[in-house]
Amino acid sequence: MKTISTCVHDIIRHQPFLDDALARNIINFSSLAADLQPQVEKEMRKPVKQGSIIMALRRYSPKRSKFTSNNFRKLGDIVVRSGITEYTYLNSKTIIANKAKLLDSVKDQVGIYLNYSSNYQESNFLVSTSLKETVEENFRNEIKVNEKNDLASITIALPEGNTKTIGLYFYIFKLLAYEGIPVYEIISTTNYFSLFLESEYVNQAFYLMNEIKAS
Repeated sequence: MKTISTCVHDIIRHQPFLDDALARNIINFSSLAADLQPQVEKEMRKPVKQGSIIMALRRYSPKRSKFTSNNFRKLGDIVVRSGITEYTYLNSKTIIANKAKLLDSVKDQVGIYLNYSSNYQESNFLVSTSLKETVEENFRNEIKVNEKNDLASITIALPEGNTKTIGLYFYIFKLLAYEGIPVYEIISTTNYFSLFLESEYVNQAFYLMNEIKAS
């Protein structure tokens, strides 16, 4: 049988920003209990006193992120690139062959950007805008799902051991969310992490990352 404590704890676990704030002891339990009360009562299907919710909050043990603002100082260079277009195509029997043709057609070009990724349904290409005609020519027989122009990227060099650092990506996305910066696309490798944003947000995001890194 579900108790008030398990109900409250489940709600918090599904709200990482709230969980993080509780871990930092910066939330007033009475105010939070009043805010959670309607949702708790809905799930419990009965009236619930705020005092019971406060007791449940006091018994909650949040797992504080191991990545803090101090860890940002360990991040490497931050590189911004503008003039990027994204193409998304439905996968087909010819998509891989056409990708190979695209790579071959640009192999001698210097300074261009081209990133390819795919899942079971779709293939995605992030390319320098100067390659638009080349991409469209090579994939003219494929089904285009989406095309997004005027993107920019912010690439961040990650610290050593980043793959075992808990909360690294959460901290970055939390900062962006607090500032109201939407992320259009994400790509990461072992040592680098790239955010793709609409151009109007890239300066704001770049200054934010630099400010936190230097703090």
